[in-house]
Amino acid sequence: MPERARQKIESVMILGSGPAGLSAALYAARAELHPLVLTGTEVGGQVALTDKIENYPGFPDGVGGSELANLFTKNAEKFGTRFEYDLAMEVDLSSRPFKVRTYSKEFLSKTLIVTTGASPNKLNIPGEDNLIGRGVSYCATCDGWFFKDKKVVVVGGGDSALEEAIFLTRFVSSVTVIHRRDELRAGALLQKRAKKNSKINFIWDSVVEEIHGSEAVGTLLIKNVKNEKVSELPIDGVFIFIGHKPNTSLFKQYLDLDDKGYIKVDSHTHTNVKGVFAAGEVADSIYRQVITSAGMGAVAAIEVIRLLDNEVGN
Repeated sequence: MPERARQKIESVMILGSGPAGLSAALYAARAELHPLVLTGTEVGGQVALTDKIENYPGFPDGVGGSELANLFTKNAEKFGTRFEYDLAMEVDLSSRPFKVRTYSKEFLSKTLIVTTGASPNKLNIPGEDNLIGRGVSYCATCDGWFFKDKKVVVVGGGDSALEEAIFLTRFVSSVTVIHRRDELRAGALLQKRAKKNSKINFIWDSVVEEIHGSEAVGTLLIKNVKNEKVSELPIDGVFIFIGHKPNTSLFKQYLDLDDKGYIKVDSHTHTNVKGVFAAGEVADSIYRQVITSAGMGAVAAIEVIRLLDNEVGN
C-alpha cells in the first residue's frame, strides 16, 4: 500500500457494522475515541436481513431486524461514531498503525476491531433468495417460534443441522431432515437423539432443487440423487444448515485462524496481533446470536480503551 504524507491516524477502526461492530462503536464512542466504522456491504450485518427478532432483551413484542440495526446505528452515532460506507479490500497488519484499503481510500489506525461476521452457506437454488425471511431461514433459534404447529424441512446432515432440527421440535408439528447421503455426518449422540424424536423424519439421498412460493414458502422440489426421481413436498418453512463461512480471507496472512477459518481470540477478544481484536460471528462458531455478538463487541471496545490508555500512560 502506498504511504501518504501526514495521513490522519485513527484511534480505532471497526470493520463491519453488525451487532458486534455497532456495540463496539458505541462503547468506543462513549470513551471519546471517535471510532470509524467501515460498514461493509450491509449496515447491520445479517441481523438487518432478519424479519423479526424476539429474543433480544428490551423488546417484549419483538423487533424487526432492520429496525434493531437502525437503533444500534443511531445509538452509536449519537456519541460520535463516524461511518464510512465502503468495503475493506486489503489490510496490512504487519506493523502499527495498521493499514486498511477500501475501493477508494486508505486508512491508518492504531487499533482494529474485526467484526466482519460469517455468512451461511446457501443452496444457491431458485426461490431461495426471494423467500429469505418468508419461510427460508438459516437460524432456528432466531425463527423457530414463527413456525408453531407447522411443518418444516431442515437441509443438512451435520451437527448443526441435527441440533437445529431437535430445537425446532419445541415448536413445529414435524421436521423433515433432507440429506444428500444415506447416512448423517453428525455425532453419534445427536443422531441417536434425532432418530428417537417422534417429530423428526428423514429423506435420504436427496437434494432440494427449487423452493416455490409467492408470498411465503409453499413447496420444495426434491431430487433423489441415486435414481434422479423428482418429487414435490408441501412445506411451511425450510431451514438450511450446510455450514457457515467466516469472512476472514482478508486476515489469514496475519491472524491465527482455527480449522474452520474463524479468528482465534482469547476470552478478552485479543487476537495474536497486538492492537487487533475480533468480535461477533467472525470469531464465534458456536452461539451466533445478536446478544452474544453485541456482548463481544463491547468487550473488544473496552480492551481497546485499556490498551490505548496504557500506551498513553507509559
